[in-house]
Amino acid sequence: MSKVDVFRTLHLRRAQGDPLVLPGPWDAASARALVEAGFPALATPSAGVAAALGYADGATPADEMFAAVARIARAVDVPVSADIESGYGLAPKEIVERLLEAGAVGCNLEDSQNGVLKDRHEHAEFLAEVRSAAADRLFVNARVDTFVHGDKDPDRAIERAALYVAAGADCIYPILAPAGVLPLLRAGIQGPLNALARLDGEGPTPAALGELGANRVTFGSGLQRRAIAAVRDIAVTLKG
Repeated sequence: MSKVDVFRTLHLRRAQGDPLVLPGPWDAASARALVEAGFPALATPSAGVAAALGYADGATPADEMFAAVARIARAVDVPVSADIESGYGLAPKEIVERLLEAGAVGCNLEDSQNGVLKDRHEHAEFLAEVRSAAADRLFVNARVDTFVHGDKDPDRAIERAALYVAAGADCIYPILAPAGVLPLLRAGIQGPLNALARLDGEGPTPAALGELGANRVTFGSGLQRRAIAAVRDIAVTLKG
């Protein structure tokens, strides 16, 4: 079974309360540490990778992001999905070629750019072109930014999700959707549902998000930010 088939299978037939938990490595060393801890797959966070490369979130050049993904994918044997923001303005065929060249099995593609939601029909066409170019070689996680840059209406998120699923998306990611809205989203969205978990103890646990309907849980750049916070604490101690 290929890595992308393994990755796709990990999303399916998840028991309620047992979502696929995908921590986000930002470099090869963090990827190896996560695999050593027993995680069967990884999903890079664009913001975490950006911070590690010295860029603000959203400011990483495409070449550097794909190179970072390639280093992470080479460092581990498990499937790695890549957050490539809104695609860096690249044509769908080039996006697919560069992801495969980097060794990724999937990607996140968000439906906003520069803080503004894209036209949902145009974005669905874009996703359909990505799916056509990728065939079954990539797992496409379609991020829905209604709760970040839109009116936060669950019905609008469900409308966008339906278009993206019809276009060939394998999973839907309504980032920052409130936990209380997840059952409604689960009922209205076909296929796997990705929820964002916090690592500060303020939000539901991954298992709790699974009980609410999530099939997959990611953490954005939360892990990288926690690691940097730990480095700061160590630095303070060292400085005395």
